[in-house]
Amino acid sequence: MRLSVIIPVYNERDQVEAILDRVLAVPLDKEVIVVDDGSTDGTDKVLAGLAGPGVQVIRQEPNQGKGAAIRRAIPLATGDAVIIQDADGEYAPEEYGLLLAPLESGEAEVVYGTRFLSPLGQRRWPEGMKFPNYLINRILAFMANVLYRGRITDEATCYKLFRRELLQSIPLECKRFEFCPEVTAKVLRRGVRIHEVPISYHARTAREGKKINWRDGVQAIWTLLKYRFRR
Repeated sequence: MRLSVIIPVYNERDQVEAILDRVLAVPLDKEVIVVDDGSTDGTDKVLAGLAGPGVQVIRQEPNQGKGAAIRRAIPLATGDAVIIQDADGEYAPEEYGLLLAPLESGEAEVVYGTRFLSPLGQRRWPEGMKFPNYLINRILAFMANVLYRGRITDEATCYKLFRRELLQSIPLECKRFEFCPEVTAKVLRRGVRIHEVPISYHARTAREGKKINWRDGVQAIWTLLKYRFRR
């Protein structure tokens, strides 16, 4: 299967080249779509030197949020499958093959990489994740399961992989980090099962550049509630 990798980027000058090198090194047929969401730290200059065959770089101004950047890229994807990749180094592109396997076998149309299960299927606390982040992640997964009859352990994972036609058929409205709860809600409302695969994860701190905060957690809770009861 050909894979479209969408990378939303905002102020990741020191990280983006390294993560893009890792993505490109993965031995899969793929295209990469990078959306620079109005960076102000020189990320755009770094990306200007990285565009080339198989790597499309889009500049979006002003800064509109991760969800808006993803929405900008989705119509441009041409692969059989689409995956979201953050530029912060918390997730490992080397595991794309694990996520693609259920699609290639016909077992799933949507695959999430879960940070909360070990390769043996045991519950775990992700490396470096602080308690407030752990708690909100558990709440969001619980809500997705109760409100939408899902069976997932990680609603807020970055690694969400979709069959391209399915993702492009979903009308999204997200602007910031509410992409995750919105797309989860709309996939489950269609009756599409979300398959999970354990992945590795190395959390970074706000000092290291992590951008999501408690307000985004509140927004995620509201988003799950909103799409459960909106017709």
